[in-house]
Amino acid sequence: MSSTPNSASSQAERVPAGDEPVLSVRHLRVEFPTRHATLVALDDISFDIAPGEVLGVVGESGAGKSMTGNAVIQLLEPPGHIAGGEVRLSGRRIDDLAEDDFVPLRGRHIGMIFQDPLTSLNPLFSIGDQLIETIRAHLPMNDSQARERALELLREVGIPAPETRLAAYPHQFSGGMRQRVVIALALAAEPELIIADEPTTALDVSVQAQILALLKRLCAERGAAVMLVTHDMGVIAETADRVAVMYAGRLIEIGPVGEVIRHPRHPYTEGLMASIPGITKRLERLYQIEGAMPRLAAIPAGCAFNPRCPHAKARCRSERPELMAAGQSLAACWLHDPVDPLPREPVGQGTDDATQEAR
Repeated sequence: MSSTPNSASSQAERVPAGDEPVLSVRHLRVEFPTRHATLVALDDISFDIAPGEVLGVVGESGAGKSMTGNAVIQLLEPPGHIAGGEVRLSGRRIDDLAEDDFVPLRGRHIGMIFQDPLTSLNPLFSIGDQLIETIRAHLPMNDSQARERALELLREVGIPAPETRLAAYPHQFSGGMRQRVVIALALAAEPELIIADEPTTALDVSVQAQILALLKRLCAERGAAVMLVTHDMGVIAETADRVAVMYAGRLIEIGPVGEVIRHPRHPYTEGLMASIPGITKRLERLYQIEGAMPRLAAIPAGCAFNPRCPHAKARCRSERPELMAAGQSLAACWLHDPVDPLPREPVGQGTDDATQEAR
């Protein structure tokens, strides 16, 4: 059984007062029908992203973070489909659009940056051809104007000697340079929203920070909202303004990135923070969350995290908590019930030390 959504969660999922959200997701539900049952891959996902804001979406593999992005841009693998809720882009509802009506939104209004830049670029066409084609497909420009726009974009993303690189092919660029080109393609038509799915995973650590800083700066200058999907809390800490933590297809915590990192409110988020190596103190052993994320066909009743949670009580196994106010964040945990909060169980000394170090 699920608790009734409260006004606190409705408020904190939204962007700061005065900002009209670029992306507004409400009660999103994605299902995969199978021969034996209907699997719920995303359940009751709600969040907003403001102009110029970076919302980091983080979680383990299988948490539903990439699927959330795919649902927003209608790229779900069949038989997956949106079964409930709504998605709005700059106030316009888009989740109910037919594919032919949605195609013009991709590129023009929603830019996409994927994990591997080499597979995002066509190896048979030069960088210039791909940029110019994208620009002309979405903006009213002739070839000459589109070429100038392509050169401008390459300069903005830090490609040296862009006049000579327009004729180069993707394999002639390094991984970091290819990802800069992908960012240029994503921004070519000045979209309102950028969805970046693990945009630096395939890159060297030394290049990751440069690419993330570039992406954040260019989107902030344009007022574009960014949905940054990653499993790496370090990437979130460096890049995001707010962070949404997902577990088993559900949103379990959302708040300002500094608040969530320093004061995680959900036991799962606490475990994530405690498992990050510290830089100021040597730990003998990193904290490990016992167990594994449940399969979609075997998500437990109540809170999906309850089999792994050191604080779980009978209520956690029977009633599913909604997001509720917890400090400056929201957490879907009965520890923060404003009427009848559960007691917090003491955990081992090693866990406490690791958690404090991660914070």
